[in-house]
Amino acid sequence: MTATGAGAAQVLTYGIVPQVLPALWGITVFRWDINIRESTILGLGGAGGLGLKLQASLNTLAWPQVTMILIVILGTVVVSEWISGTVLRALI
Repeated sequence: MTATGAGAAQVLTYGIVPQVLPALWGITVFRWDINIRESTILGLGGAGGLGLKLQASLNTLAWPQVTMILIVILGTVVVSEWISGTVLRALI
């Protein structure tokens, strides 16, 4: 591109960014999906969030609460998978 007279900003904008952007989005969505799953596991260890609520409900044998928390976790993971699959299909 520089041989045709493009400046540094044009090389970056039209040459480099379009090649790097799909990989960046793929890594971002993949990491987001992993973080959602890890947050539940860390919460079970005492870090807070839904995992901590789940552990407290299990300790008190509050089965309706346990069921609802598991449904929320499952729904979050399913929605996360759908979003990441949609984004990754759009990138490929």
